[in-house]
Amino acid sequence: MSKFLILGFSILLFFSCTKSEGTNVNINVPNPVNINSDSVNYLALGDSYTIGTSIDLVDGYPNQTFQLLKGAGLKMSSLQIIAKNGWTAEDLKNGLVVAEKKAVYQIVTILIGVNNQYQVKPMSEYEPVFLSLLKSAIALTGNKPKRVFIMSIPDWGITPFASGRDRKVIANEIDNYNIVCENYAKAYGANFINITDGYRVDGFKTDYLAVDGLHPSKIEYTKWAIKLTQQIVNVFAAGG
Repeated sequence: MSKFLILGFSILLFFSCTKSEGTNVNINVPNPVNINSDSVNYLALGDSYTIGTSIDLVDGYPNQTFQLLKGAGLKMSSLQIIAKNGWTAEDLKNGLVVAEKKAVYQIVTILIGVNNQYQVKPMSEYEPVFLSLLKSAIALTGNKPKRVFIMSIPDWGITPFASGRDRKVIANEIDNYNIVCENYAKAYGANFINITDGYRVDGFKTDYLAVDGLHPSKIEYTKWAIKLTQQIVNVFAAGG
């Protein structure tokens, strides 16, 4: 973040961050008293989209979200990322088991499944593993499902990397994965953050792409971080 600007105080407190790329951030903080209550440890689970392949780690959405949350008034203590390039849901599940972890996290995000789709894994294999990850994430928040945030899977079919492939098939399959993610999130009381629709608008543009022509750039991740941050702030303000 290049600078932070407090816009004003009234019934609502607005936090704003203006990026050098021209992205304006407006995070509405409904109840600063609740926001400031506890120290926050954030665990980000995923794959290449979570580690920010082909860009600096600090420019990925977990790190940008961490900084936005600090600016919004949360007492951010730590960020831990458990993710690797190419990981499927099963890989993430195994990685989570062996990783050193804190007993409790106040925020857990999950973004996983694109490699299952890319590797043509059956949906019947993905569903139970994703559900297991969701349950593990809820347990890691001290059984506070509202503190779990499921990020939708971006549609890599819009990128130059997908040239020569059937983009419609990719889109349909990604949509099916996201339906699974959203349905389980709702069923277990977690949050679902749809970044896929917005990604399809800008994700293929040069400024929104990393140098590999596949992964998002810092600018695209900023869009994700804004949506995620606002939802996290809303949950904390409501005492969730």
